[in-house]
Amino acid sequence: MAKLKLGIPKGSLENATVDLFRRAGFVITTSSRSYFPAIDDPEIECMLIRAQEMARYVEDGILDAGLTGRDWVLENDAQVAVVADLIYARQSFGKVRWVLAAPENSAIHSVKDLEGKIIATELVGATRRYLASHGVTAKVEFSWGATEVKPPVLADAIVEVTETGSSLRANNLRIVDTVLESNTQLIANVSAWEDDWKRKKLQDIKMLLEGALNALGKVGLMLNVEKARLDQVLGVLPALKTPTISQLSDDAWVAVNTILDESTVRMIIPRLKEAGAQGIVEYPLNKIVM
Repeated sequence: MAKLKLGIPKGSLENATVDLFRRAGFVITTSSRSYFPAIDDPEIECMLIRAQEMARYVEDGILDAGLTGRDWVLENDAQVAVVADLIYARQSFGKVRWVLAAPENSAIHSVKDLEGKIIATELVGATRRYLASHGVTAKVEFSWGATEVKPPVLADAIVEVTETGSSLRANNLRIVDTVLESNTQLIANVSAWEDDWKRKKLQDIKMLLEGALNALGKVGLMLNVEKARLDQVLGVLPALKTPTISQLSDDAWVAVNTILDESTVRMIIPRLKEAGAQGIVEYPLNKIVM
């Protein structure tokens, strides 16, 4: 049987990735004692790899594909095929930013103020390219962690990843500039992407993962209404697209099926009832395939 060797990011993205695959219909079971998670798809073999290293192993063909940040693809200058941009992160379902940050009381207010200074970061290559693009010469040191605590004693500034900025504020740092934005990507080895079977498998995975992301924060709503009151009900519904309307066995009644933002349902259901809706059913969604 053909197999797709798939890298799952170990560390901060691990739980979010496993949960996304669950929503997409794949059950991945991880263990603290193994780097080879089980998955309920016999055509896939999973391996846990740090996101920072994923692109290199995919480029070299040790893995057919993997999930990692766009930032680490750029950092490693990896020659890989980008199968999908998947907008999710550790804490939220959005992009993350690598930002230039300096102490609150620092004289550093722009990238130009970094001339001759020391910058600590995990993202050494991208930071050097960022400085070069602004004509600035500075020393960029690799940081093994706890980067936020290094200014002002061990570094003048840092380039660090953030979703909310809370950790930077807690360490009395302010954001000076955004170095780059990043999101999770499904990437593939170039040769694997050219293989018909692996390409089709990856395209199927992409469709299901994107469908799971599309469904986040959405719910389905079904209801019955008399045709005479249908316009009032439709006036209440902010649909993803035109609601589906189906004839019921009673010619005077129809069923309405639609998709809503979960955050709005508690306000909309009472208004639907007032407009004449009956038999209102709210149900969860795992995937919306566009």
